Amino acid sequence: MRVISGVAKGKRLKAPAGLNTRPITDMIKGALFNVWGPRVQGTKLLDLFAGSGSVGIEAISRGAQKVIFVDNSGEAVKIIKENLNNCRFEMFSQVYRSDVFKALGLLERHGERFGLIYIDPPFTNETIFYEVMEAMDKADILEPDGILVIRTPRKKEMPEFNRLKEYQSKSYGESSLHYYCRHEEDPKT
Repeated sequence: MRVISGVAKGKRLKAPAGLNTRPITDMIKGALFNVWGPRVQGTKLLDLFAGSGSVGIEAISRGAQKVIFVDNSGEAVKIIKENLNNCRFEMFSQVYRSDVFKALGLLERHGERFGLIYIDPPFTNETIFYEVMEAMDKADILEPDGILVIRTPRKKEMPEFNRLKEYQSKSYGESSLHYYCRHEEDPKT
């Protein structure tokens, strides 16, 4: 696993040991950043269920202003910090070891808003995709013209929510990326 573009292009990234994380492939990460395009430059990104931090680190490499990483695994948080240190990106990031649902409440109370949000829940928990999207729908942390992306198993159907609508989905191998925006906004790509 590596950074595929930007100032840290080619830097190798570590992944937490074991089967609890599924590192994003270069192909999926490349496709994600092709859709996000120049929106990454200067934005704030939230990386939930961050694992190795690969998506957030890629965003920093491509010019994101700040990335907040959230994972409840101590091993994952340790690896994220090592990867950030290896890329010299500590000053552009905050890393939280926390339950994602608690972190969402904390971020909202602190007035944090994000132009891009990436969510990569564990595929082993069938209900977590809906639960986290319902929590995101209630939380007011996505900027009005922001884009939220959730990675799911390929055959997972994802609904629209009260304030979030899906405007695109793409499948890659065993994964799908579902792109959401706020109902009142169309993403400017």
